[in-house]
Amino acid sequence: MTIKIALPNKGRLERPATELFKQAGFRFERTERSLAVPVRGAPIELLYVRAKDVVELVADGAADLGVTGLDLTREAGAPVSVALELGFGRCSLVAAAPEGSSIETIEDFAGSRIATSHPHTVASYFAEKDIAVTPVPLAGSVEVAPRLDVADAVVDLVSTGSTMLVNGLTPITEILESQAILIERIGSTRAETAQTVVTMLKAAMAARHRRYLVMNCSEACVDSIAEVIPGIAAPTVLPLTEPGMVAIHSVVDADDVWHVIPKLKAIGASGILVLEMQQVLA
Repeated sequence: MTIKIALPNKGRLERPATELFKQAGFRFERTERSLAVPVRGAPIELLYVRAKDVVELVADGAADLGVTGLDLTREAGAPVSVALELGFGRCSLVAAAPEGSSIETIEDFAGSRIATSHPHTVASYFAEKDIAVTPVPLAGSVEVAPRLDVADAVVDLVSTGSTMLVNGLTPITEILESQAILIERIGSTRAETAQTVVTMLKAAMAARHRRYLVMNCSEACVDSIAEVIPGIAAPTVLPLTEPGMVAIHSVVDADDVWHVIPKLKAIGASGILVLEMQQVLA
């Protein structure tokens, strides 16, 4: 049985989603106009659609899995759940007001018109805090809404906040932290192929934070090196043709490489190689 996976066809999530699937071992070629792309050697078909439509396709059962933003999932309110957090496309949904506005705290939003592309999320957030606001739905140009007197404030996605500052907006409160997620329909039974997809994506994500180290050393140094780089379970030690010398293979966190290399050199390791990894299945 072929499973279908919906992926964003453009925008900030499209490229990293495609790169993650290829790193996870999915072999496919997509042209700019491709809507349905088969994965070679696996019963999987990738559907390239708008990130906003991914939620609907998964909710309706037209796709078994999908990659979209957490903010879009919350906005849709569809019967889908998070199968996996993917760690890219991180941003925040932030409420902001024009500089010099009387809105300085979250309570000051009471009675205001708020321009946003996430009207349901905004209405729900302020309703939970018992603050009456009027969402003004806008698909784009949210930041300029106060200048056009369309709204008194805005709620928009930001990654660095620079766009808001350029448009004279002051962030007041964060409504939601978002990132790319893999979703599935609530209550659906995950097929074996779909479970394999989740497993391989996890492996690719784990590899991004690990490095593979290879080095030579004398047998007398093995125990000391093992204390520095314990590996996933234990380092792999292989004899070399030169008597008393071995090769050690191990996996370390990418953030630790900077600190580990000088220690290994001091212990007596030589010929140290630091390699990126494709997948890590622990």
